[in-house]
Amino acid sequence: QVRLVESGGGLVQAGESLKLSCAASRNLLSFASMAWYRQPPGKQRELVALIASGGSTNYADSVKGRFTISRDNAKNTVYLQMNSLKPEDTAVYYCNAAGYNFAGPYWGQGTQVTVSS
Repeated sequence: QVRLVESGGGLVQAGESLKLSCAASRNLLSFASMAWYRQPPGKQRELVALIASGGSTNYADSVKGRFTISRDNAKNTVYLQMNSLKPEDTAVYYCNAAGYNFAGPYWGQGTQVTVSS
């Protein structure tokens, strides 16, 4: 069974930074990709950033240049560095993992990020 545990959310003011962490219960290289999604209040869940097993990354247009996804394979942890936060970044942020051969997807429990203006 795969467990993903997010941490690092909180309440910040616009313009500030936060770094989210996602600790996986097994080696990150066993997943085809790791990603961060978010779900703003009253809206659907959306992809924020993705990092493939080979290291390539992909970002939503709304966060390009402000957010950075990275991983530490030795710690089985994926990060999301969020800079220049805006009120519209307020959401529950979820860690996601996609396995090979269509295994998963796997989800964490989510962590709340609130950005005040």
